[in-house]
Amino acid sequence: MAPGKKGILERLNAGQVVIGDGGFVFALEKRGYVKAGPWTPEATKEHPEAVRQLHREFLRAGANVMQTFTFYASDDKLENRGNKLTYTGAQINEAACDLAREVANEGDALVAGGVSQTPSYLSCKSEKEVKDIFKRQLDVFVKKNVDFLIAEYFEHVEEAVWAVEVLKATGKPVAASLCIGPKGDMHGVSPAECAVRLVKAGAQIVGVNCHFDPMTCVEAVKMMKEGVEKAGLKAHYMVQPLAFHTPDCNCQGFIDLPEFPFGLEPRILTRWDMHKYAREAYNAGIRYIGGCCGFEPYHIRALAEELSPERGCLPVGSEKHGSWGAGLEMHTKPWVRARARRDYWENLKPASGRPLCASLSTPDSWGVTKGDTALMQQKEATTKDQLKQLFDRTKSH
Repeated sequence: MAPGKKGILERLNAGQVVIGDGGFVFALEKRGYVKAGPWTPEATKEHPEAVRQLHREFLRAGANVMQTFTFYASDDKLENRGNKLTYTGAQINEAACDLAREVANEGDALVAGGVSQTPSYLSCKSEKEVKDIFKRQLDVFVKKNVDFLIAEYFEHVEEAVWAVEVLKATGKPVAASLCIGPKGDMHGVSPAECAVRLVKAGAQIVGVNCHFDPMTCVEAVKMMKEGVEKAGLKAHYMVQPLAFHTPDCNCQGFIDLPEFPFGLEPRILTRWDMHKYAREAYNAGIRYIGGCCGFEPYHIRALAEELSPERGCLPVGSEKHGSWGAGLEMHTKPWVRARARRDYWENLKPASGRPLCASLSTPDSWGVTKGDTALMQQKEATTKDQLKQLFDRTKSH
């Protein structure tokens, strides 16, 4: 951390708003740098310029955290189901740390090293085996001296607790974020109980990320906060949701939707939805507010704009744009100039332009979780026979 910069806990203890960055795997997949399916971050080695540029855009949009692009960068995930192990997890993670630090040094941003759920856990490997995977990732973060650590995207609180127990040994601040909604984790553990277990394991910041839309995630974090306070514990709270509307999702979240992952665009939140989300999260007592899959820099900019009174500044990326479309005042068409006001955009109900589209979908709801044969890790590529079984199963739903 550069001299003069405040650490993550120092900022949160002072009541400051910390704006997280957005989603990397979805953004870079759309740009042609990440493969949908594995969702692994080889781009840190193969296309560092793309990763660096996305970091820079999030920084310009107002993000205070450059999270290393290390999602799913464990060796068991990198070689799962036929994904070729071109680079080791250590090589990918070292490059990710360097890129995040380079851009963080361009502004008032911190670097967070992240680990996520593993195929080994879903395949019922032992606690020691899973923890060893986290330890190998952690070695890189310690070597590169990241500012704090995040255990994110965990469907099962048990695995998240294991991750926190490993991360806290460094002495660095630890955040823990589950990809759950108000119904709890995949074993039915409530958000409140999940949060209590994570805080007791050593996490100083707890919350949720991914799988659900902003308002659903905020509701889940409210439940976490209530649980922690009822237990007489203390923590800070974070939320980094999807940028997609998910009112029709069950406990598995958006990966159950038939539109996942290539047909989600009609569900995207507007920047005006993001203003509402930022205010709702702030009013709920959440101070680490960011985004996950689907979040582009303009979404993060909307969060920073909405919370500019509390932060004491607008993001650099708003200097030309102006908050709430002020630049529209210069449009040549009078009816567009008339839209240069907040109440217009707050009350707009955007049309999809798709006359035959349903407003909601029916989730696939297979109900599989840890230990199911369909989730078992295998290094070999998925076979045609295995695919046929999946296709047949889909027809029966």
